[in-house]
Amino acid sequence: MKARTAPAPVSARKHPKRGSVLAERFALFAECLLTGVWIAVASLPVVTYPAAFAAGSRHLRRRTAHEAGGWREFVVDFRAAVRGGWLAGLAGWAAALAVWVDVQAVRAGIPGGPFVGAVGLFALLGLAVAGLRAAAVWEPGARWRELLGAAGRRTVLDPAGSFLLVGGLAVVAVSGWFVPPLAIPVLGALAAAALAVEERGRRR
Repeated sequence: MKARTAPAPVSARKHPKRGSVLAERFALFAECLLTGVWIAVASLPVVTYPAAFAAGSRHLRRRTAHEAGGWREFVVDFRAAVRGGWLAGLAGWAAALAVWVDVQAVRAGIPGGPFVGAVGLFALLGLAVAGLRAAAVWEPGARWRELLGAAGRRTVLDPAGSFLLVGGLAVVAVSGWFVPPLAIPVLGALAAAALAVEERGRRR
């Protein structure tokens, strides 16, 4: 019979180096901040922010999958997403305008104004969360109407994930309030949060 070999000591076993793991996480964090700058630049035409988040989210998906991709691929994805995404962006601004009107009604003291204002604010937050969720799963050729419809259902059926994204929106707002330039790179972290929420829901 062959002699049984003794197991290798713990110190000799192969383990991922802690330094390499930290370096990888820091590199991903830096990539999120850079992606936030790209998203901000692509959102300058005002109605293109859904397409910008979709392209940014797809870039981060490639990054986490260790696939090649950079600014050029981001631009290609943005051009594909903006074909129908600008309508979603226009609808988002229309909803924001409606909520602004509700707020003015509250300030004017119109009866029922506070209730209408609260409903409008919650509806706007729900639309924002659904938009982030839709952008996180966007792929070339996908139709925004279908993406937003499915994302709206996930927003309602996954309140924990939706609450996390509301927190992310609050971080962007607070960052922009205290240090406006800081809100730009934080947009990439918000896109990464939407990816994490969607991945969490998919695994469940």
